[in-house]
Amino acid sequence: MVVGSSSTKQGLPSWIGATRTATAVDLDRSSPAAMANGEAQQSQHANSDVDLGFVERAFSAAGAAVVSAILVNPLDVAKTRLQAQAAGVPYDGICRMGSFGGHTMLDLKCNSCTNAAVFRTEISCPPDSTRYKGTMDVLSKVIRQEGFPRLWRGTMASLALAIPSVGIYLPLYDIFRNSMEEYTLHGAPIVTPYIPLVAGSLARSVACITCYPVELARTRMQAFRDIPNGVKPPGVLKTLVGIISPVRSANGHQHSIQVYRTLWTGLGAQLARDVPFSAICWGTLEPVRRKVLGLTSNEASAGSILGANFCGGFVAGSLAAAVTCPLDVARTRRQIENDPERALKMTTRRTLIEIWRDGGMKGLFTGVGPRVARAGPSVGIVVSFYEVVKYTLHNRYIH
Repeated sequence: MVVGSSSTKQGLPSWIGATRTATAVDLDRSSPAAMANGEAQQSQHANSDVDLGFVERAFSAAGAAVVSAILVNPLDVAKTRLQAQAAGVPYDGICRMGSFGGHTMLDLKCNSCTNAAVFRTEISCPPDSTRYKGTMDVLSKVIRQEGFPRLWRGTMASLALAIPSVGIYLPLYDIFRNSMEEYTLHGAPIVTPYIPLVAGSLARSVACITCYPVELARTRMQAFRDIPNGVKPPGVLKTLVGIISPVRSANGHQHSIQVYRTLWTGLGAQLARDVPFSAICWGTLEPVRRKVLGLTSNEASAGSILGANFCGGFVAGSLAAAVTCPLDVARTRRQIENDPERALKMTTRRTLIEIWRDGGMKGLFTGVGPRVARAGPSVGIVVSFYEVVKYTLHNRYIH
């Protein structure tokens, strides 16, 4: 909030200070005006964490991103496989013969395949042995057919994406929120409760645009698998080169803007998903964590901050993931499109209409299970780890 209080709690995040007036202001039932008044009162007792620099915030966020990316990557693989299958990627069919845009999707293993290899005949795999039917089915088949480590396919891309992305996203959210709250508390207090929605949307937009090519590579790495057995799958850089190469060939190997624009294929769908996600997430997380922290204790501690943020993040992440699932399906479909011309012409609206026409409501919410199961813990882990590290750094500074 506003800098300049003589409180010994100076430097603590504003949401921690909110618990001091939680009994006077019911954040779940009060009007925006009442909430704004509560915010104005609490600013006298607690200030924002503006004494932490961008580097400290980025360090906190990067550590949180690493932990989250490693833990929830299997669910991300399951979600991507289900959505890619719904988009027409042939995970089923003739053993080791299915392809999508030049990629063979899986080295399928079943009894029929073994018999076919022995008798040198081409036999179709039973549909049940290849087609994914749900989250647990994806996980079990990936382990059985491709090996346990395959569940962490794209983890390096996730880390390469999460560290800079979250390192930009969370610090920017803090900075935007603190700056806007400082202004609105004096100029337009009725607007203050809506600051998290705006700050979250702006911060996510900047992070998304900056790091999008790595996000594109990660999605493709999780969806596709190249033909040769025993050959190491391509990494982030090789995947990005593979995306650019067909466009460069079509343009006579010229380094035009059109070539590199391909690396931002599906950015509109990504923003259409992430901006509402962030708005819903922060709009839910802020009041929930303040309320939970207010119920646990009067004095902030690392344990109470961890618990309040994980609970708030889990609820907010799950809700936001469920609501924005259709936009995530559209984003995945656009990112796995291998025809450069068609990819550049696709729009989020047209893709959503196509998904609705092909699969109806079920198609729009393909992969909602693993998406929600991933997002809840992921947001909880990232936000709680981030806030605890900030709290620890703050205490180190004042002692």
